[in-house]
Amino acid sequence: MKYLIALVIFFGMVSCGNHSEEKNTSTEIEEVKPQKEFPVLDSSRYNVGFLIMDGVFNTELTAPFDIFQHTIFRKNIKAMNVFTVANTDDYITSFEGMKIIPDYNYLSDSIPKIDILVVPSAEHHLDSDLEDEAMLSFIKKTDRDAQFVTSHCDGAFVLAKAGLLNESVSTTFPSDINTMRTMFPTLDIRKEVLFVHDGKYITSAGGAKSFEAALYLCEFLYGKEIAQELAGGLVIDWNLNEIPHTIIEKK
Repeated sequence: MKYLIALVIFFGMVSCGNHSEEKNTSTEIEEVKPQKEFPVLDSSRYNVGFLIMDGVFNTELTAPFDIFQHTIFRKNIKAMNVFTVANTDDYITSFEGMKIIPDYNYLSDSIPKIDILVVPSAEHHLDSDLEDEAMLSFIKKTDRDAQFVTSHCDGAFVLAKAGLLNESVSTTFPSDINTMRTMFPTLDIRKEVLFVHDGKYITSAGGAKSFEAALYLCEFLYGKEIAQELAGGLVIDWNLNEIPHTIIEKK
């Protein structure tokens, strides 16, 4: 009887030990995160990168995004790949509360060559964003190879801080023009226009007028008929002659 009791205790201890070992093994298994998926880019198109961050304003982002994305539905043109770039893999939250997962993280990902950089306005483009050296460095680097760099509303402040507008005429959100002139006193900043095109830089007043600046770039690249088709698809009356703007002719 004593031997029977001893055997029961022994096997019970072995059994408990096995459970403990299994439990410890399970806790050592690391969670495998799914591999990040990047957008599939058509190499025959322009690459258009939208720089986004917390506090980005919906309209300055979605207006040009809509116009440029719709180029894929037009025939016989070099259409546009559109994608977003930020300093995080996590979602960013727009000023109005929209949550957006960026396509690329410029701090860690290999970013495809950007032909057209779009800088929408964001909540802190007049203050803390102007001290973001990593962001400014990304803009400067992208500018070297980009065919066009565009800003909407206070995105012009970021371009100015990066030194991109030193030799160019520009504009910004109407009520912030005096602030921009004070902050960057050597720049030629125009008012009473909805956008300015000077060389590779197109700066716009922003808001709903971001559509006009985006349509202008499409007319510049594709011609009047395509621009009108893009506008019509979004129920926008487009006539460049009726839009207050400035085009600086380079000598």
